Amino acid sequence: MKLETADAFRVRVAKHAALADPARLRIVDLLTLGDFSPTELQAELGMASNLLSHHLRALEEAGLTARHRSEADRRRSYLRLAAGALEGLVPGAGQSARRVLFVCTRNSARSQLAAALWKQVSDIPTISAGTHPADRIARRAIEVARRHGLELADTPPRLLDPAAEGDLMVTVCDNAHEELAGLGGVHWSVPDPLRLGTDEAFERAFKEIADRITGLAPRVLAA
Repeated sequence: MKLETADAFRVRVAKHAALADPARLRIVDLLTLGDFSPTELQAELGMASNLLSHHLRALEEAGLTARHRSEADRRRSYLRLAAGALEGLVPGAGQSARRVLFVCTRNSARSQLAAALWKQVSDIPTISAGTHPADRIARRAIEVARRHGLELADTPPRLLDPAAEGDLMVTVCDNAHEELAGLGGVHWSVPDPLRLGTDEAFERAFKEIADRITGLAPRVLAA
């Protein structure tokens, strides 16, 4: 019985071969939680930059990772898992948390959507906040939530307080992540839908956040 094409089999073999290296498996474990810049990976792994570059090239060539430029600092790039990278594979890193804290700059769209989506799939408490909160939630964020059967809380955006012990902080904005550098947590490099301000941009952001929530929630256990 033919289960898959020869090309698909070769792709799967290449992924397994890339993951056979302990350093590459650790990198993929980290990327199952969020996006990392090469500098952040280097610090996390304690690895020389030339060796890290070698491993990152191998992962990209195997179709496991993708890279894109930061919206905040165009000299900076972030690594993420490529779409479908882990089909048939099961690496992953677990987390424990008393509460999940979603953060973006304005707390007017991405972090609000993330918190609303989290409440649908997890009993672990969640809140959202911003490093520089706006006056109100973005109208299109409310609209895209409603199109998907969600109601955003009728509360103004809030300023980020220092994360409490046991919180898992998830930044969903490059600006917030880079402003809060060194505080740990998880980063999702989700493009700002307000930059384009279209329904399509908000739909893309909603889908990406929903996909990330689906992937993270099973690996976060109540502390």
